[in-house]
Amino acid sequence: MRRAHILSTGSFLPDRIIPNEDLTQFSSEARRLIAEKTGVQTRRHAAEDQCTSDLAFAAARACLGKIDFPPENLEGIVLSTSSPDRMQPATATRVQHLLGTRNAFAFDINSVCSGSSYGIAVVDSLIRSGSFRTILFVAAEMYSRILSPRDFATYPFFGDGAGAVLFQSASGCPRGVLHSCLGTDGSRSDTICVPGGGTMLPFEKMPGPRSAFFRMKGEEVFAFTLDKGPKVIRRLLEEAGVAPEAVKRFICHQANIHILYGIADQLGIPREKFFVNLDRYGNTASASVLIALDEAVARGDLTAGDLAVVAAFGGGLSWGANLIRI
Repeated sequence: MRRAHILSTGSFLPDRIIPNEDLTQFSSEARRLIAEKTGVQTRRHAAEDQCTSDLAFAAARACLGKIDFPPENLEGIVLSTSSPDRMQPATATRVQHLLGTRNAFAFDINSVCSGSSYGIAVVDSLIRSGSFRTILFVAAEMYSRILSPRDFATYPFFGDGAGAVLFQSASGCPRGVLHSCLGTDGSRSDTICVPGGGTMLPFEKMPGPRSAFFRMKGEEVFAFTLDKGPKVIRRLLEEAGVAPEAVKRFICHQANIHILYGIADQLGIPREKFFVNLDRYGNTASASVLIALDEAVARGDLTAGDLAVVAAFGGGLSWGANLIRI
């Protein structure tokens, strides 16, 4: 059976580190609550002269460079982002240009924080179809540009970054993407959104600049993730016929430490099996899963033959999970 096998992973985090103590627009008590409520201690912010495609390019270059893979051999680039360079064209097109992959198709997907799980499923499907052999999947986000610095409900908890995975077709090999599950509840699409700038609320009809900032109903999102997170992971493992104890690491969207531990506890899985880096990077939206996957591989938490579960949840509202043998 043909499936998408991981050849390499990579990631990129901007140099600028923003600790909680530097968020002086908020009171000292509010700054103390950031880590208490979510586990976030620091986050990264991109430089003024960087845009989302720059972060994506850096992660892609790191991924390809690990195995000296020639960019011109790529057949496609799929980019997940909910903070694109521009409304159009696709941010992936600039990444294609920067990499010099003239023969590769390039397009974006946007499922907000679930984008990595959706993107893995999309790339796996393209490769399973037999039409493509080698595809680069990148997730890149720059939420520092779409958040109001005065909004305590969002600004302290997000960061910038990018991750990448190089997938190649493999037949008769037990490794690769084994199974995926995806879900959406569009009736709750307003729970996480950027209200202005699209056709629903064009720029000229915006009541003010705040309409262009990201908004999130935090309590609703917290309850949603603790409901859908365990369910999608349980469904994924049941459909794949895999016992939870067979999974080496659970790489979940890095939004909140209490969400990660809540999912682990509901599933009866030891918390230490859940990879955590949100304390250093905050919530990097769709990039969080790929950054975490790259770090897990780099530090030896995942090695060849290990089973990993990737799970994400976010705007849409959307959720997804993938079972991968590294």
